[in-house]
Amino acid sequence: MPLALQVVVQVSFSYLSTVAFAIIINVPHKALNLAGWAGAAGWLVYWVLMQLSTGRMLANLLGALTIGLCGIVFSRVKKMPVIIFNIPGLVPLVPGATAYQAVRALVLGDLNQALSLTFRVAMVAGAIAVGFLLAQLVAEMTYRKPAKPSKA
Repeated sequence: MPLALQVVVQVSFSYLSTVAFAIIINVPHKALNLAGWAGAAGWLVYWVLMQLSTGRMLANLLGALTIGLCGIVFSRVKKMPVIIFNIPGLVPLVPGATAYQAVRALVLGDLNQALSLTFRVAMVAGAIAVGFLLAQLVAEMTYRKPAKPSKA
């Protein structure tokens, strides 16, 4: 499959999955499009980094950072809370299949595999959390209001 077609498929499905989840959790209609674009942007960063073999943790961290920055910008544009864009945008990055495999391995009695997969899920979740943390840090450094002079 040509690279351009792969990009179109990846962006389309990540956008649609993000918007579908946003509808399920009752995100306001005026925020659906931008929430979808936040999810698509984060997934595209993740996908490109995985294609470049940078590693799952870095790809998740930078994907979450992208979603976080998009969420901050979109929240200022729409004058809505950031969480409206961040939570649906996070959906494509969630390691659901790995978590399922961890539980399945645990049920089947393969404790080493279950532990390994659970650790991977925890690391991915940590990378996503750090990505959002860095996005918030960048936003606070960029949008900081000047301090009011104190009255002496």
